[in-house]
Amino acid sequence: MTNDKNQDVVDALSELLANSYTLYLKTHNYHWNVTGPMFTTLHTLFETHYMELALAVDEIAERIRALGAYAPASYSEFQKLASVKEETGHPQATDMIRNLVSDQAALVDSARKLIAAAESAGDDVGVDLGTRRRQVHEKNAWMLRSHLEET
Repeated sequence: MTNDKNQDVVDALSELLANSYTLYLKTHNYHWNVTGPMFTTLHTLFETHYMELALAVDEIAERIRALGAYAPASYSEFQKLASVKEETGHPQATDMIRNLVSDQAALVDSARKLIAAAESAGDDVGVDLGTRRRQVHEKNAWMLRSHLEET
């Protein structure tokens, strides 16, 4: 890393990586442990979301490496960097959905930070990555919120 603008991009990518990995773990947990009348729907939706996140964390980490920095890669590093918190309990299905909606919003915020840092650094690749991540998490939040709407 040779300049502060690139370091700002790496920092934003690292936060996005930590939040994404933590959300991956939480979503996978919910996939395994969801119960109730929405089981099949949520089990399938959660699987779709965590599979997408599994690919995303690799892309984000590789972007950090492409910028010449090392990607954070431990639970302790992720815990320090992430605003998304791991799940240690066994919430009901609707609480899982609410938690994930909130977490998707945190990922949107992380993506916005990346976009701003990348724009400032003239990093079009970082802007693109942040924009794609924002789009995914806004869509996921909408899909999750739809399960909470009354008919």
